[in-house]
Amino acid sequence: MTEQKRYGKLIGASLGPGDPELITRRAWSVLQSGARWLYPVKKAEESSYALSIVERGGITVPGDAVELVFPMTRDAEILAKAWARAATQTVELLADGRDLVFLVEGDASTFATFGHLARVVRELVAEVEVETIPGVSSFAAAAASTGVTLAEEDETFAIIPANYGVEVINHLLDEFDTLALLKVKPLVDEVVELLEQRELLATSVFVEKVGSPDERIVRDVASLKGEKVNYLSLMLVQNPKRERGELRRGCRKRKAAQDGSDTVDA
Repeated sequence: MTEQKRYGKLIGASLGPGDPELITRRAWSVLQSGARWLYPVKKAEESSYALSIVERGGITVPGDAVELVFPMTRDAEILAKAWARAATQTVELLADGRDLVFLVEGDASTFATFGHLARVVRELVAEVEVETIPGVSSFAAAAASTGVTLAEEDETFAIIPANYGVEVINHLLDEFDTLALLKVKPLVDEVVELLEQRELLATSVFVEKVGSPDERIVRDVASLKGEKVNYLSLMLVQNPKRERGELRRGCRKRKAAQDGSDTVDA
């Protein structure tokens, strides 16, 4: 009888957005467990932001750590080949029976490479076990750094990539109390112009490379027009002109009407 191959576990270790002190105890433990490290880069032999977070935390990078290349492009064919190559390489390493820990900046479940990689790996080898270690997201860290409260009680909060466009952002400003606009680099000027038109510049803040030694907070977001910002940047936008918690109160009113109640919470 042929013995079934034992694959190692694939672990996505969230490292937080930049400050190594935000690495969870679980992720810290896995990094020093003897599992082999995988880390993402945009080009071969290029520096890795995720790896730099761990290095600043004082952990020595193992000599057998492996980089996986995920190019920054929208070319579907190039991306498909890169993902297939990375997944195949990961499966080959897992076939040794040793666990792999993939380093993820921010949180592994939020706009991260790990989810896609894990899915493709499981498509190749269904029996591979996957573990995701949650972490601090960039928008949560940015809110803490800037003193912004993302949501209170009945308030609503949305997280979207800014590349959905200003029309979508404009619509969501009427639907949510607070927006976290991620990946704002390509649309900084357009977003600033929209916030200017909506008179929301004073209640918006820009944060770049949050938690890292190069963290930058810009409260005068109008000053960003014409500037080339870092890829690792976001904006937090609040709409004080919108009645806070309006969506939840609307739901309460509808429920009260259905129940035939005359009393509605304010």
